[in-house]
Amino acid sequence: MAILHSEKCFSSRSQQSDPMIENLMFQRDLLSIKDLSLAQIQQILSVAAKFKAHPQTNILNNKIIAHCFFEASTRTRLSFETATLRLGGHVIGFASSEGLSVQKGESLHDTMRMISGYADLIVIRHPKEGAARLAADVANIPVINAGDGANQHPTQTLVDLFSIQECQQRLNGLSVAIIGDLKYGRTIHSFAQACKFFDIRLFFVAPDALTLPESICDNLKKDGVRFSFHQSLEEVIPKVDILYMTRIQQERCNKSEYQQIEKQYVLTPALLDAAKPHLKILHPLPRLNEIDVAVDDLPYAYYFQQAANAVYVRQALLTLMLNQEVIA
Repeated sequence: MAILHSEKCFSSRSQQSDPMIENLMFQRDLLSIKDLSLAQIQQILSVAAKFKAHPQTNILNNKIIAHCFFEASTRTRLSFETATLRLGGHVIGFASSEGLSVQKGESLHDTMRMISGYADLIVIRHPKEGAARLAADVANIPVINAGDGANQHPTQTLVDLFSIQECQQRLNGLSVAIIGDLKYGRTIHSFAQACKFFDIRLFFVAPDALTLPESICDNLKKDGVRFSFHQSLEEVIPKVDILYMTRIQQERCNKSEYQQIEKQYVLTPALLDAAKPHLKILHPLPRLNEIDVAVDDLPYAYYFQQAANAVYVRQALLTLMLNQEVIA
């Protein structure tokens, strides 16, 4: 188990014999998936797998994690909170900007600098792109980006990679179709950029108005990631190992645009008749109408397992970022 060297839940023999390994995340920020190396990703996924296999407690004793959610969140906020509490840490923070001094005109700069004096690590979600990086610039403690506008959501990508590795037993040699809002989907932006580390072939399916930003396409080409654009679910389902569904983000579209495209791609059981036997369906959630609820009972559905995996991945991150000594 990769864990604090001083953790008492292991035998003294294992603590004495296990070699120390370099912690690649200690006291670092996680603002973008582009900030990570392959070795860092592999270490995070490895520690997360060990947490899932062997639950631990007390690793974050006396650690205070500030959860600063200026934007609505369910899974990300609660999984970070669960991860913190299960490891013996303490949570401070807020679930919306309502009632905060920002409504009195306090700048994000001042808010983050102030909170960094109260906690050991900040988890921030904010509607504006670049907010997490600003927080990291002014805080003197590690900062995790839990989503900044339509920009990045790096911890969700780590959850996605962990879930794919778990259900497919590998991360290389796979074909992944990504469906839905490619323009505003920060989970998609982060995941696509992580594919440069792996042999993953991408199939993008989206309405023309919500296609992948050109800047990300350019980066994928530069990094040698193979990808193509397609018009229908029927076209890609037989070809892929992972079907990554996403919702159309009504809050980032204008009303008329949303009404035109909200039901353009809906996954039904009938569409999965042509799927490979080992296909798994992921979704960062929340789900609207893009996956028929009847799909939930099929062996292809993996999105609720994916959501549960978020706890282990975020436990791994918090442990590595706040504890210098880990053992294999």
